[in-house]
Amino acid sequence: MATGVDELLDMLFEMIDEAKSMPLSSDKCILERDKALDLLDEIRAQFPMELAEAKKLIAARAEYINSAKREGELIRKQAEEQARQMVAEDEVLAQAKQKANEMLRTAEERSRDLRKAANDYCEDALRRTEEAVAEAYDEIKKSRVRFRALAGGSNSGGRQPYDAAADE
Repeated sequence: MATGVDELLDMLFEMIDEAKSMPLSSDKCILERDKALDLLDEIRAQFPMELAEAKKLIAARAEYINSAKREGELIRKQAEEQARQMVAEDEVLAQAKQKANEMLRTAEERSRDLRKAANDYCEDALRRTEEAVAEAYDEIKKSRVRFRALAGGSNSGGRQPYDAAADE
């Protein structure tokens, strides 16, 4: 026989639709009472099962919706936490960049100061060396003059050769 309430209702509808009309009445018909009652009994028997399945489906649907809401809430909370972390990371990154820029400026300033100090030191050392060399050169010129004077005199007058230790 029929398996579901829908099929049983369809069968009852066909039975009523195909039933013979009563004489002199278009809205009344003759049905086989036992067949109609049997169909109604089967429909009644099927309803609890169909209703139980419908209730199970409604409960499953409600649980699915609740589960989806819980999962959606969890995802929202995770997204908010991730957004907070990203903001915190961005702040840390900005602070690190600022600190790095400050360190770079300080290092460049120190580099310029050290380079200037090194240049000043080298300039001073070269100036002192130049002065010392100039003094030594002047002393050499004086010594040559004295040497020539003495050397020139020894050839002509029998003088002794130049003694550098005696000049000191």
